[in-house]
Amino acid sequence: QVQLVESGGGLVQPGGSLRLSCAASGFTFSSYAISWYRQAPGKERELVARVPSTGSSTYYVDSVKGRFTISRDNAKNTVYLQMNSLKPEDTAVYYCKADRTRWGIEYYYWGQGTQVTVSS
Repeated sequence: QVQLVESGGGLVQPGGSLRLSCAASGFTFSSYAISWYRQAPGKERELVARVPSTGSSTYYVDSVKGRFTISRDNAKNTVYLQMNSLKPEDTAVYYCKADRTRWGIEYYYWGQGTQVTVSS
């Protein structure tokens, strides 16, 4: 059974930090790129950060560059999102997604999400 389980969300003051984790099981984790998305109330889900299966060439949306860091530990089947200098506009539900394309077919899985609230 495929599972992606996010954890680490919570309430934090502006300027604070959180580390999100995404633990995967049920598929070949090391073959998949992993992304973090977020969705704020009334807004579309947006891609925040992405790490390929190789762990190189990470991507960040401009609004989080220099503040967020994505990393993966293939031995633990886990991806992390270290979030520093958090701002109220970072408030959202954060989701992880695993995806790969093979023979022209995209395979992907989503987690259930974890709430991040940045507020004083």
